[in-house]
Amino acid sequence: MKNVELLAPAGSLEKAKIAFMYGADAVYVGTAKLSLRSRASVDEDSLSDTIKYAHSIGKKVYVALNIYASDLDYDEIEKQLKTLKELKPDGILASDPGVIDMIADICPEIDLHISTQANTVSLHSANFWRKFGAKRVVLSRELSKERIEYIMKNKPKDLEVEMFIHGAICYAYSGRCYLSHYLAGRSANCGDCAQPCRWQYNLVASETNNPDSKINLDYDEHGTYLFSSKDMCLIRQIPTIIEMGVDSLKIEGRLKTDYYLATVVRAYRNAIDDYMKLKAENRENEYDYTKYLVELEKVKTRGLSEFYFSNSNNQDIHDFDGKSENLEYEYGARVDEKLENNIYVAEIKNKLSIGDRLEILLPNSIEECAFNIEELYDIKNDKAIDTINPGVKGQQVKIKIPYDLPIGTIIRRKR
Repeated sequence: MKNVELLAPAGSLEKAKIAFMYGADAVYVGTAKLSLRSRASVDEDSLSDTIKYAHSIGKKVYVALNIYASDLDYDEIEKQLKTLKELKPDGILASDPGVIDMIADICPEIDLHISTQANTVSLHSANFWRKFGAKRVVLSRELSKERIEYIMKNKPKDLEVEMFIHGAICYAYSGRCYLSHYLAGRSANCGDCAQPCRWQYNLVASETNNPDSKINLDYDEHGTYLFSSKDMCLIRQIPTIIEMGVDSLKIEGRLKTDYYLATVVRAYRNAIDDYMKLKAENRENEYDYTKYLVELEKVKTRGLSEFYFSNSNNQDIHDFDGKSENLEYEYGARVDEKLENNIYVAEIKNKLSIGDRLEILLPNSIEECAFNIEELYDIKNDKAIDTINPGVKGQQVKIKIPYDLPIGTIIRRKR
């Protein structure tokens, strides 16, 4: 059986390094102007550095140009494509036919990946994109496993398939939404979504002939989050997805924290590898997703759902109270440098104090690795301290850690 690709988001060069460290085979990135995450901090220099770094360690980078472009955008698109021709990423994600046409004209040697924004929900659609040069299609999140399996069994053999396995679900069809532009003047389809689907709403009704007679509908003292969906999580379905032959498993979240990225990539990397090992030993029935799910639940979510994968009529996707779940853990620190005697320099992300319980996210293992803080030292004068708060971005501390850790290791704090 072929190896399945684990594809992670990378909103910056540093996040790409973290994704690779924790097991991603590839990352997807995009410059602010032309991808669907205008607040992701990837400029052309860091894009170049990301591609060079990935290729130096045998990994891949896919670049998103998946906005729905107006005619005013095409000078910038042409400029970007000429840059990409020189940088040689492993693929370009696009959805707009005009952009796809320009990719074919300027850099046809770079693999074309059809973005989920193009709403590929059928074999016929996949075949259409293959005729127009697509190397890969990213399936719509709304597909059930039966529909994915049908596509996998009947698609052209040289057409790759990518699907989302984890991350935010947009209430709109494949993320094509106009609500943000309507309410905030920020277009989701041009990468500037204000996420109004996460806002609190009070729903009212009024009589046709009496607009002032408003009656509140279906809400409590917190209002109602009628557009907000739970997050997708297909960790339980990893064996099914692998057996269907899907080429790439995609994690959503270019704007998420380093901690979120490391936690999620690590969980799915271990789940995939463990299942493949069990399969090689004819023990695939022993796959147990619960330990990976426990890890995934240690980051903030809006609740987890399999969306429509197992049931196209699933109704559990809505999170009506709008509250994040699993707040027992938080981002503690990132290892920046190793000194002598198990002393490390770490960039802190939340308050750390002597006695705090910290858990280390080991890159190659899902097993628990934890310790209590016994020694903290001021980064400037080496004086012992009892507690430290992240006063400024990049705040560092010296901390004793009783393990040998690689630079970049993420550490979480149990509240």
